[in-house]
Amino acid sequence: MPIWNPEYECLSRADMRALQLTRLQSSVSWAYDNSPWYRAVLDKAQVSPRDVRSLDDLRRLPFTDKTALRDSYPFGLLALPLRDIVRLHSSSGTTGKPVVVGYSRADLNAWTEVCARVASMAGVVASDRVDMTFLYGMFTGGWGMHYGVERIGATVIPAGAGSTERHLMMLADFGTTVFVGTPSYAIYLAEVGEKAGVDFATLPIRLGLFGGEATSTKMREEIEARLHIRATDNYGLSEVGGPGVAGECEIGLGRHVNEDHFYPEIVDPSSGEPVPFGEEGELVLTTLTKEAMPILRFRTHDLTRFVEGPCACGRTTVRIEPIRNRTDDMLIIRGVNVFPSQVEDILFSVEGTTPHYLLVVERKSGLDSLELRIEIDARLFSDRMAPLVEMQEQISERVQNVLGLRVQVTLVEPGSIERTQGKSKRVLDRR
Repeated sequence: MPIWNPEYECLSRADMRALQLTRLQSSVSWAYDNSPWYRAVLDKAQVSPRDVRSLDDLRRLPFTDKTALRDSYPFGLLALPLRDIVRLHSSSGTTGKPVVVGYSRADLNAWTEVCARVASMAGVVASDRVDMTFLYGMFTGGWGMHYGVERIGATVIPAGAGSTERHLMMLADFGTTVFVGTPSYAIYLAEVGEKAGVDFATLPIRLGLFGGEATSTKMREEIEARLHIRATDNYGLSEVGGPGVAGECEIGLGRHVNEDHFYPEIVDPSSGEPVPFGEEGELVLTTLTKEAMPILRFRTHDLTRFVEGPCACGRTTVRIEPIRNRTDDMLIIRGVNVFPSQVEDILFSVEGTTPHYLLVVERKSGLDSLELRIEIDARLFSDRMAPLVEMQEQISERVQNVLGLRVQVTLVEPGSIERTQGKSKRVLDRR
């Protein structure tokens, strides 16, 4: 596949680091001079832009967390007056005040550029017809990829969230070749299509660009098998501007970070200190080109690691492994650390289960309990209870072997767990 912007995607490491330092110094100075919030934070830490003489000096700057972005709602982190803001987006705000993100005209151009890179490295070309299934609105997901795909020259179908039957109709009638959305919605689309008798192997769709939530290798394989496409993963987050931070090339060994726009660090979640290259830690991002809302050392809470060695695609940008876990997704049940991704891996190893599950946490008589609700293949429901009991025991035993924790396993019929076009809900914490 051709490289969208080889000037930056194929820079030597020395040239990239020189560019990053120049942009980092400019970004820190811009934030200090134009954002009263960052000026106060840096002054409190007794750090000034003059102290950033090397990339290593970035560690001297304090972290920015989502709490700070919410506390500054709505416009406290803007570094430009509102008259110079041409776009406002925000997070869903389901856990409190939403995070508001502002864009200048230059920011939108840069956002379009990095999303074009991500779409191009996934395999989108000018002749493609691209179905956008992300919600259009304040959420950044659909908009960034929309403009990135358009810049490549492909045809955008801005269907957005809505009727799955309509998406299936357009796959056939519009000759859609690329699907953009969450992996959980791709599975749901496959379910609905199969029930309606759709033969995805006969449709022109060939490629999926997935983001918005973590996915496992097994789920990707299921998407590819059921939709007859190649599934790719991309990464971004509203707090630093939306999608476009990193994307997957045709080689598929890690996600290339657009590091001329986003400087990545991986730190120990507890100490905040850098971990050795190749070890897992929390991803921290600093924007290098944002005007309206520069962000310094944002703690993403996403756990990943840098991928070692050059990539055969020819890009020289640093790569990160796919995000499977988040520090704030971790459940502590009777002293045991539990990530939803661990449970998902176990389920995919048991024949007859589906990708749809829910972890229900409750506190009974002062003790935490964990119930695992799993949808299973409809063909397994019959008058005979023995196979279902055997499956429950098998899953419970595997969970205990992996996590060291006894859980209640409940098998439910297909369609019992809520579907969504956005991020799937895997945990119901009732404590």
